[in-house]
Amino acid sequence: MAQGNKTKASEFILMSFSSLPTEVQSLLCMTFLIIYLVTLMGNSLIILVTLADSMLQTPMYFFLRNLSFLEICFNLVIVPKMLGTLLSQDTTISFLGCAIQMYFFFFFGVAECFLLATMAYDRYVAICNPLHYPIIMSQITCAKLAAASWFPGFPVATVQTTWLFSFPFCDTKVNHFFCDSPPVLKLVCADTTKFEIYAIIGTILVVMTPCMLILCSYTRIAAAILKIPSAKGKRKAFSTCSSHLLVVSLFYVSSSLTYFRPKSNNSPESKKLLSLSYTIVTPMLNPIIYSLRNSEVKNALSRTFRKAIGLRNCIL
Repeated sequence: MAQGNKTKASEFILMSFSSLPTEVQSLLCMTFLIIYLVTLMGNSLIILVTLADSMLQTPMYFFLRNLSFLEICFNLVIVPKMLGTLLSQDTTISFLGCAIQMYFFFFFGVAECFLLATMAYDRYVAICNPLHYPIIMSQITCAKLAAASWFPGFPVATVQTTWLFSFPFCDTKVNHFFCDSPPVLKLVCADTTKFEIYAIIGTILVVMTPCMLILCSYTRIAAAILKIPSAKGKRKAFSTCSSHLLVVSLFYVSSSLTYFRPKSNNSPESKKLLSLSYTIVTPMLNPIIYSLRNSEVKNALSRTFRKAIGLRNCIL
């Protein structure tokens, strides 16, 4: 950004959907609130059911709990402030609040990339090495893999957020509904070439490394499934990873369209719409996908509800 009148920002203004009529903003607020509540309830239910049901004490559901917890945290970082902006028309966010929101957005976003790769590896071991699966994916190994999935978010978020917010700002109007890096970077009045190079390289590494691990895992999974003689066996093997494949596709397609499109095709309004897909819609769909496409989860939900109803009748 060209040199301009530098200012020490104490707060930013989130433009959000301010260009839309008030009636439309009210409708959006109601829609996002419903999606937010469904996301919290759906992911919380997945966590509770996979913890309570003895049949779901496997590595696959351990990582699914991690994913559901991550989606809840991811939503808490972005949606409450967006709802407050739409509801009260208070579009301001403090300098520190903006930095914290960006930090945790990066942290949880990076963690999700690596967690999806870890879940793909789990499916690879389950299908390609079924006899050794309990030994390879022991509780200690699962805990280490989960920690390794969460850890990369710390250095990425710390470096990128600290570096970006050390720049002077010429303006305080963020043309987005949350403090994402590109719209905040546009407000900087200093040479940001080095930061932009770091951000591009970092984004490619963070997105592409897990993506390549997922592709390698599913290439081997596909090869193993093709060797299964019976059609029923092939369907059963594929069904164990179909939910994860769908979640991965939703996450990577929406995030790639947001951050890897040419700038000429990347208007602020279109980016807001694409950002909604992976910040609000995908976290809501994940528990639905895993529930509707997984017979074990559906059976566990049924058992949990029956137990809850039976306990309630005993109390009454």
